[in-house]
Amino acid sequence: MGMTANDQTDLAAALVRLYVFLTQYLDRCSDEAARAGYPEVELQSHLAETRRQLMDILSANPVVKQKLTDECDRILALGDSCVKSGSADKTLRDVIQAERAVLRSKTIALSDLVAVFRALA
Repeated sequence: MGMTANDQTDLAAALVRLYVFLTQYLDRCSDEAARAGYPEVELQSHLAETRRQLMDILSANPVVKQKLTDECDRILALGDSCVKSGSADKTLRDVIQAERAVLRSKTIALSDLVAVFRALA
């Protein structure tokens, strides 16, 4: 069964949400205000729900599903390492900044795509 235009827009929008939540997760590693302003339980809940939705949508494409799973797991592990070691580790901070840059690029590109899809609908 093929995806409708609405399905494609929903998929792209869910990816945007996931990347925003992952970025917020990494932001919490070095930003006390980010931790204070967004309860951990709420962020984890949004992240888990968005990830579950995407895994359902991507069940037809195991390659992309695995890539997204690996990316999420890598970022969550990074955040966990940061919490355990504190934010003093420069190498870890550099890796987090690199991941944030990738997430930001993906978010911008996908947001533009969602905007185009919605304009065409």
